Amino acid sequence: MAEHAEAAPRIPLRAYRVVRYLPLALGATAVAFVLAYVLFIAEPPPATGNGTWRTTTFGSAVDDPSSFFRTVLDSVTFAALLFIVASGFTLIFGLMRVVNMAHGSFFLLGGYIALKLQRYFVGEASYLGLTSDQVSAANWILPLLIATTCIAVVGLVMQQLFLRWNQGQDLRQALITIAISIIAADQILAHFVQGGSADIAYPDFIGPDKRLDFGFGGIVYSWSRLFTLFVAIGIGLALWLWLHRTRTGMIIRAGVDDRAMVSALGINVQLVFAIAFLVGAALAGFGGVIGGSSAGLDVGVDGNWLLNSLVVVIIGGMGSLAGAAVGALLYAFVDQFAAIYLPSIGGNCCTQYSSILTFALLAVVLAVRPYGLFGRPT
Repeated sequence: MAEHAEAAPRIPLRAYRVVRYLPLALGATAVAFVLAYVLFIAEPPPATGNGTWRTTTFGSAVDDPSSFFRTVLDSVTFAALLFIVASGFTLIFGLMRVVNMAHGSFFLLGGYIALKLQRYFVGEASYLGLTSDQVSAANWILPLLIATTCIAVVGLVMQQLFLRWNQGQDLRQALITIAISIIAADQILAHFVQGGSADIAYPDFIGPDKRLDFGFGGIVYSWSRLFTLFVAIGIGLALWLWLHRTRTGMIIRAGVDDRAMVSALGINVQLVFAIAFLVGAALAGFGGVIGGSSAGLDVGVDGNWLLNSLVVVIIGGMGSLAGAAVGALLYAFVDQFAAIYLPSIGGNCCTQYSSILTFALLAVVLAVRPYGLFGRPT
């Protein structure tokens, strides 16, 4: 029988290498084409036109360098906000293997708590909201700190009451957090939402009217968005120091690699889990206040930011802080440049192309690195 059995076909080594590196080659080709298009080929839209297809909002980087540089700044500052929110998600996901589907609700709830507190402190409850000249630094910082603390406590309570007893049961935990996110969304709608979108007002010294003149090409940029970038850098450095220079951080990193071994060494893993969830939820609430100040708050924003965090973490790699930063940058550049330089119809910004290319980026990364750019098998 063995003599007549057909041998399994062998794939030639050269063909195997071609198949293995094909996604990488296709991705590199696509990146090269996009760079050439943005830098040299893109043309500005015609002066007039009703409902006709137009190529871009701005011309190529060579023809319109100021608009190109402004889009780069928009991408970097958007990536900063993405990193603030996604870093908390990757901390929980990486250590506890919990896909916290309530992360977006934490973001939105933190923003609305800060909004309500700010209006209470200033003494203005107008539907139209507050302006920067009505808000002092304390009227922005205090709501930020209180909202962040509230969301941290809510996250800790959720982890202790609903997630601790079913550890390792991924589907059950995902369903529990989905249920909590739905309940939170209903409570936000009942107690916080008063009409359409609302903004948390920045204090006057970083308000929307304060702009930085770069001194070339007529580029003037908002200080509030640059402030978001500086805050994200500070949070990234603080998290890096915590994870690499403290005992708790080292235990967390060890738990990402081998949770069972950490527990076998006699370390109180449940306490570490509680700290990680506390910090992760606090970052979601903190991001909600920053996002509410920069882009506003509205119903449905929680789902958008949950999806953003998922994509960033999957691209960067589970449990990797550097991966969250790189994933946020890649996501933001694809989103912002696609919205500006890809075709659109009429006056609508082509967000549909941004979404398509974002998931194309995700597919390419997973084809080349199944665990994400900085992820490792667990």
